[in-house]
Amino acid sequence: MAMDRDEFVVRLSADEALVLSEWLERVQMTELSRIVDDPAVWRPLHKIAGTLDKSLPWIFAPDYAEHLAAARTLTADDPDEPTDRE
Repeated sequence: MAMDRDEFVVRLSADEALVLSEWLERVQMTELSRIVDDPAVWRPLHKIAGTLDKSLPWIFAPDYAEHLAAARTLTADDPDEPTDRE
């Protein structure tokens, strides 16, 4: 049975997107097949990474490291942010 072909939307804060983008970049720079053992997952990961790269103004900024550090702190330390695990 085929799945519905509608697009799927995921909403992230700018901080979450920046942290995820940096992580995906590191994953893609390694041997991806060593980390992700299912080749069917590679295409969606590349699409997400590409979308984030095109959408984030900070990735080419001279103070990128500072933006990333702040985003990591805010993302990791937000006790009011609900998660799907709660």
